[in-house]
Amino acid sequence: MTVIINLIKRNLKLFFRDRTSVFFSLLAVFIIIGLYVLFLGNMMVSNFKNLLGESAHFNIDSWVMAGLLSVTSITTTMGAFGTMVEDTTKKISKDFSSAPLKRSQLAGGYIISSFVIGVIMSIAALFIAEIYIIAGGGKLLELLPFLKLLGVMLLSVFASSSMVFFIVSFFKSTNAFATASTIIGTLIGFLTGIYIPIGSLPVAMQTVIKIFPISYSGALFRQIMMDAPMSVAFKNAPAEVVNSFKQTMGVVYYFNGKEVSPLMSILILVATGIVFYILAVIKISIKKK
Repeated sequence: MTVIINLIKRNLKLFFRDRTSVFFSLLAVFIIIGLYVLFLGNMMVSNFKNLLGESAHFNIDSWVMAGLLSVTSITTTMGAFGTMVEDTTKKISKDFSSAPLKRSQLAGGYIISSFVIGVIMSIAALFIAEIYIIAGGGKLLELLPFLKLLGVMLLSVFASSSMVFFIVSFFKSTNAFATASTIIGTLIGFLTGIYIPIGSLPVAMQTVIKIFPISYSGALFRQIMMDAPMSVAFKNAPAEVVNSFKQTMGVVYYFNGKEVSPLMSILILVATGIVFYILAVIKISIKKK
């Protein structure tokens, strides 16, 4: 256990010492907010103004910021695993191999430090999101929804860090890692359905989003963050109108006409984290020294 703790401390120090890595891990947050402010925000609010009334801004702001949190769990953990790639590139991993250190311990050090970094940066993104929502006329999350949000955040970061760990285990150079980070950073917004409401996309694209595990954290974030503004907008609305809006915006997902429950979304995230962690440990265990 002491060995893993020392590895975690080392990885955390290396990450936060590099201010460029810290900045770029949050770059997706600033890009999404920038796109929303400059291009998407007013258009989406106008499109839903008749349906949502005066709470349109609050609803749409909450929708975007919920998606932003699911993106952050991927991009920040991706940046954190840069240390692992550098260790491979600089042959530091060979020093670890010659030490009395199990592969599972090495994997644990990388993934736990990535998890911690992801949680820290996601909390920072949450505060940025809340400030933005309040500045737009919305309300601060109450205590219980805030605690629920933190719980989903932990699950999202766990699933994301495990998935990214498995992907990064295939990289042997910083150039390949940088290219993959750019591609993932570009695609992740579409895979979590935050640029365009999922209901406005073709059926094939909707299916792609629904089979991407981290998109379920986005749905859970939306259910929590949009609960208050939707309760205002749909106070006297028929249930079918509310359900249609939720389905269109990706607040809930449907498979074969059946709604995916919050519990099922949670189980998907837990299973994703466990499966990809096991796959990553197997991958680095059979890697040639």
